[in-house]
Amino acid sequence: MATFPPAREAGQRKRDALRRLETDEDAWVSSASADGAPCLVPLSFVWHGERLLMATKSANPTARNLRDNGVCRIALGPTRDVVLLDCTAEVIGSDGLPDAAGQAFAEKLGWDPRGHPAWVFLSFRPQRVLAWREENELAGRELMREGVWAV
Repeated sequence: MATFPPAREAGQRKRDALRRLETDEDAWVSSASADGAPCLVPLSFVWHGERLLMATKSANPTARNLRDNGVCRIALGPTRDVVLLDCTAEVIGSDGLPDAAGQAFAEKLGWDPRGHPAWVFLSFRPQRVLAWREENELAGRELMREGVWAV
């Protein structure tokens, strides 16, 4: 039988999830088209003002899906230290991001799509956040529900 590290208390899980949001650069974004076709892509992100910000070309399926549907799931981390976020999403034109958010994006990721009309920003507001490492943390994995931190 496998042995796992001790389960983290909820406050530590939240701190670990926030650290991952602040320091990780890439995430998996899952969305679906109007007819239900799934789409899963890796995108770079910045955590700014309690939102994840990403950029993609406006013609890409993810941008189209989020324009039509506005909900998605985002996954961070490896399978043995996962953070899942169920989010509402907003698609913002390349010239529509507030200056502070655009600057944070450019500084962290080293590129700046602002002002390039083929690109859009994706702004994700978490509604539910789950975090766990192993089976012994499944019971307390919900850190946020309905957009409010439960921890």
